[in-house]
Amino acid sequence: MIVTTKKLFEAAYGKYAIGAYNINNLEQCMGLFQGNLDSQAPFIIQISKGARSYTDTLMLEGMIRSADKVFPDAVFAVHLDHGDEETSMDCINSGFYSSVMIDASHESFEENIAITKRVVDAAHAKGIVVEAELGQLGGVEEHVSVDEADAKLTDPDQAKEFVERTGVDSLACAIGTSHGAFKFTGSQGLHFDVLEEIQKRLPGFPLVMHGSSSVPQDEVERINKAGGNLKGAKGVDADQFKRAAELGVTKINIDTDGRLVWTRVHREFFLEYPEKFDLRGPGKIFMAEYAKFIAGKNEKLGSAGELEAVRNLVS
Repeated sequence: MIVTTKKLFEAAYGKYAIGAYNINNLEQCMGLFQGNLDSQAPFIIQISKGARSYTDTLMLEGMIRSADKVFPDAVFAVHLDHGDEETSMDCINSGFYSSVMIDASHESFEENIAITKRVVDAAHAKGIVVEAELGQLGGVEEHVSVDEADAKLTDPDQAKEFVERTGVDSLACAIGTSHGAFKFTGSQGLHFDVLEEIQKRLPGFPLVMHGSSSVPQDEVERINKAGGNLKGAKGVDADQFKRAAELGVTKINIDTDGRLVWTRVHREFFLEYPEKFDLRGPGKIFMAEYAKFIAGKNEKLGSAGELEAVRNLVS
C-alpha cells in the first residue's frame, strides 16, 4: 500500500524513525520489500535522480507497482530523493510519487526558500508532501557533491523561518553526517545539540537525517578481502538512531550500506566461482542478504514491529 510520508511520520514521531532506502534495480526492490515484511516495518522507497536515469523512470515505477502486488501487506511511501526543481515537478506531475524532496540547499537562504515554495505549492495542490534541506552535508552521492570545507550545519533559527515561509512538510537537517562511505574521521559524530535546538523551535515537526549509513566494518573488511580497496570508510553509529528519533527525526536515509552489501556479495561470489557468469547466482544471494540487512537496520531504527499499527492508522 502506497501512502504519504506524512502518514508515516504521524505514527513515528518521537518514538522511532522510518527507514528510507534507495533502490536502482529489481534485486534491491525484492530484497527491500522482503526485509521490511520480515521485520514488520513500514518504510520509504527512495528514487534518486540518478536512479531515474539509470534505465528509465517507467521501469522503476513498474517494478514498485508490481512489488506492491507481490507484497500486498507492505505499507510504504515512494519518495524522490535529492530532486532539483525540474525533477521535482516532473515527479509531482507523474501521478506516481507520494513524496518529493526538493534540494536547493546549495543556493542562498532566500533562493532556497523561493524554489522550495514553488515546489510545495505545486505538490500540495496534488496531495503530495515535500521534504526540503537546509544546511549542507559534505561528501559525494550520485550528483550531490559538497566539499567538506563547504559543508555547514543547519542553523536552528533559520530552520524555523524556513519551514514557516515555505510550508514544507519535513526538513532534512545537516547535523554532522555526510554522503558516501567516508563520513567521519577520529571521534567525530552527530551534533545532537543542534538537533535539540531545532526541535525546540519546531516542536512536533518531522526532521530528516541524510547520509546516515553505518558503513559496517565487517562489510568493508569482507569487500577488501575479496579484492576491494575501501580504506578508511566509516559511518554513523546505528545505536545513535534511537536518540535522533526521540529528538524528532522521523526519517533516516540509508543508501551506501545497501551498495556495500551488493559489492560484498558479488565480489565474494565471483572470487569463489570465477568460472560462473550467470547473474542470477549472486542476484539470489544478494536479495536474501539485502532483506536480512534491511530487517536488521529496522531494529536499530525502532520501526521493526510497527507495521500493523501503521496499517491501522492509514487504513
